[in-house]
Amino acid sequence: MGVEVICLGELLIDFVSLDRDVSLIESSGFKRAPGGAPANVAAGVAKLGVRSGFIGKVGDDPFGHYLKKVLDEIQVDTSHLVFDTYARTSLAFIAEKSDGTKDCMFYRNPGADMLLVPGEIAGDYFKDAKIFHFGSISLGSDKSKQATLRALEYAEKYNLLISYDPNLRLSLWGDPELAKREINSGFEYAQVVKISAEEFEFITGCKTAEECVDYILKKGSKLVVVTLGGDGCYYSDGKTSGYLKGIPVKVLETTGAGDAFVGGLLSGLLKRINKGAPRVLEVDQELIEVFGFANGAGALACTKMGAIPSLPTTPEVEAFLREC
Repeated sequence: MGVEVICLGELLIDFVSLDRDVSLIESSGFKRAPGGAPANVAAGVAKLGVRSGFIGKVGDDPFGHYLKKVLDEIQVDTSHLVFDTYARTSLAFIAEKSDGTKDCMFYRNPGADMLLVPGEIAGDYFKDAKIFHFGSISLGSDKSKQATLRALEYAEKYNLLISYDPNLRLSLWGDPELAKREINSGFEYAQVVKISAEEFEFITGCKTAEECVDYILKKGSKLVVVTLGGDGCYYSDGKTSGYLKGIPVKVLETTGAGDAFVGGLLSGLLKRINKGAPRVLEVDQELIEVFGFANGAGALACTKMGAIPSLPTTPEVEAFLREC
């Protein structure tokens, strides 16, 4: 049986500071945690009971094999994860402040994820899938960009729902204008977009969530969700829009929150696809409940350290929402 959701992009190790409200220089130590936004989403939907697969490249090194083991244990299909003998697995060091801002440093020059090439994308893998999800980081180097575009060709050929997270990590780009241009190019392919309040002004030039959503919808997307941290989210399909309030939690670390939200959103959209809903992306009460579930998944992810380790299961989210 094939996978239902395919995610493509970076898979790396996050080293998360053990201290809060300090810089990387001031951190006393770090905890190793598997991460990388598209890989987090693949893990997130798998933990929610969805058959998911991940396409990407890691180094043929201890960190790369550790990451494969982590995904395998969560039952993410790694048959299209490639090991590179030249480049090392990418690493990220993260120190987080109470206001949600992060001090980040990446070891990726080049990282193995940057070297994924079109020939490593297998079209047959897409035939039975329902959703393809990608992020902007893989658009930042020529090889991985071409591989991403090849995957998008297959996703369009087999009529997959395409989801995009314009994950902004300016330190990986060097040139802010290049970053803005390439990140914006991803909107042209996606029907579903999740973007955060912290990044939309730089990416879109918009000052409010409402303006941001209108901007992205005009690029061709059908459903846009702006995550607002502890304040919840704002959603629109171009006709129906609204805010959904957040769920207060004691925040330990927010690295996996946005990806947990995307996992919850895609798992809910998949159910609508599988039911044969003719208007999968049109906002109705059922879809608003999906946003609420995604909010719950994102909130729960804030209560644990690391990205993949923080991602909740469906029973955990349901129990959490019942208690709220």
